[in-house]
Amino acid sequence: MKILTRMGDSSSVEMTRDELRRDLEEGTEAAATKAKIPPLTENEIDYLDDMFACPSRIWGVERGHEVVMTKDGCVNALNSSRMSSGVVAPVNREVGVRLFESMLGFDSMEVSHNDYSVKPQRFLKALEQLHMELLQETTIFPLLYGFMPNLGLYYRPDGSFENPSDLLPLGKIDEARKTQEAALQACQDDCILMSDCMLEMGADGIDYDTVASTGDAEFLAVLKTTEHVAGKTGLPVEIGMSSEMVLGFHGQLEYDGVRLAGLWPHQQLDLCEKAGTAIFGPVVNTNTRKSTPWNLSRAVTFVKACSEVAKIPIHANVGMGVGGVPMFETPAVDAVTRCSAAMVEIGRCDGL
Repeated sequence: MKILTRMGDSSSVEMTRDELRRDLEEGTEAAATKAKIPPLTENEIDYLDDMFACPSRIWGVERGHEVVMTKDGCVNALNSSRMSSGVVAPVNREVGVRLFESMLGFDSMEVSHNDYSVKPQRFLKALEQLHMELLQETTIFPLLYGFMPNLGLYYRPDGSFENPSDLLPLGKIDEARKTQEAALQACQDDCILMSDCMLEMGADGIDYDTVASTGDAEFLAVLKTTEHVAGKTGLPVEIGMSSEMVLGFHGQLEYDGVRLAGLWPHQQLDLCEKAGTAIFGPVVNTNTRKSTPWNLSRAVTFVKACSEVAKIPIHANVGMGVGGVPMFETPAVDAVTRCSAAMVEIGRCDGL
């Protein structure tokens, strides 16, 4: 029996039932070994095995197991270019958000600028506040305001701080660490500024997305920002990560006595909870050279370890290149639906 599935780059591949089983087992073992967490059980492997072997193009959760959805990137899926996974629909943000509510039936939505990083957004804060105000008056579902901290934009040539990527090859370790510490403070200030601005406009929450994309300094900036927002404003904060492991670009930064470099999803969750996070979005990156069954089994193992210890809702990131989904601009529905369902049924997510 030949099973048609996909590779991590979305190309089609045929596998035997034995090859499928082997990839599922190797995927969960890869995650378990790295993060020192339990692998999937035999019954959970059986579920994934049957799911991928099923010839149905679409896969879903059991009735009654439906979960809520939060979204990053606002209406970019509608009005951005095809190169950015959009369909170039001639709609502005206000119309797009209302379509997500009334036509697509989303549970919540995010308001954000097309340039999704906080550094350029802060110059447009008055305009962004206006968008939030207008949408609060015309929609019912929860509206979060979101952005990427994107610490990389604070370094030269885009920013004013020395670039640690230039310093490290020269052996200037201390200088590279100092510039990261200075940049993270500037990033933190901007994140707090934009969050406070959205509080004034009645935002229902804040979404910090693709967190720690530049490593542990960025993660620390977001954790400290979350302390402020959760502790002083009361706004719920969602943190969506960028990778299954926090890169130690600085290497010595700590939060609550815990070194940030090298943390896995369940360890990231613990610190996010301490900072006051309301929703945690674990991310597991897709290996394009491995099959979707391998990637999904690995991703679900990481996410399940979060769900088992979480005190807050877990919204696993399931999209292009994360959560087992192939790294492709418009991922195929057969892969997306299987990855989404597995995150709920096996990963025990509260949302996606």
